[in-house]
Amino acid sequence: MSSFQSQYGLRLSRELPAGMKWNEFADLLCGIGPDTALGRIVAIRAETDEKILKQFTSEQNRIRYEWRKKRAKQVSTKERDAFLEEMKETFLGMAGLPYRQELNEKGGERTWRQVLDR
Repeated sequence: MSSFQSQYGLRLSRELPAGMKWNEFADLLCGIGPDTALGRIVAIRAETDEKILKQFTSEQNRIRYEWRKKRAKQVSTKERDAFLEEMKETFLGMAGLPYRQELNEKGGERTWRQVLDR
């Protein structure tokens, strides 16, 4: 049984073609409770508490891993590189290592890079 049918008694295969508006569908979707199949999947995907994650079954871990793997593929190279650069700056700062930004011009391309001051 679908989450919409178990929570609202609605069969989407009938309601959507009959004229259910997008806003109504979105409101119902936001209200799906944790006791439905969809609600449980969303809770597994969103969980961040380490204590709860340690209690996950192998099936819950599989669901969470597949979701995180899919999300990781959606991150662009530019976003990934920006995140890694932020992490590098953070770790350098935590280690007390001074660094500065330096303009790097190669092949007509201008980029900034971090340089350790020694």
